Amino acid sequence: MPLAYWCVLVAALLPLVWAGYAKAGGDVDNHCPRDSTSDLPPKHRRAYAAHYNAYENFPFFAAAVIVAVTQGAAISTVNLLAVTYVALRVLHGLLYVFNQSTARSIVYGLALLANIAIFVLPAFR
Repeated sequence: MPLAYWCVLVAALLPLVWAGYAKAGGDVDNHCPRDSTSDLPPKHRRAYAAHYNAYENFPFFAAAVIVAVTQGAAISTVNLLAVTYVALRVLHGLLYVFNQSTARSIVYGLALLANIAIFVLPAFR
């Protein structure tokens, strides 16, 4: 199984890391966790925002990897770009938590470019 598929698994689980950190920051009512996030300290509220952002960006990444692998893109390049994407998404979450908005936006853009590159790779084989 390609390394890129393992990266899809990591990217699928990454939102849970941010949500776990967010919930560890205060008293979150698990019956209605979204309602109680406003009571969290700022760093943990930002972790919850990173959680949402990771979920929002996951479908395109998963689709891009599947398209690239099934359409015959060079697997070594797909793997490299997938690892790069996951590393950038981890960094994005950390920058979100530590309130580095400009750097976070730059990293977001780089991860998006890596994802687009994965998706279009088969066109260049």
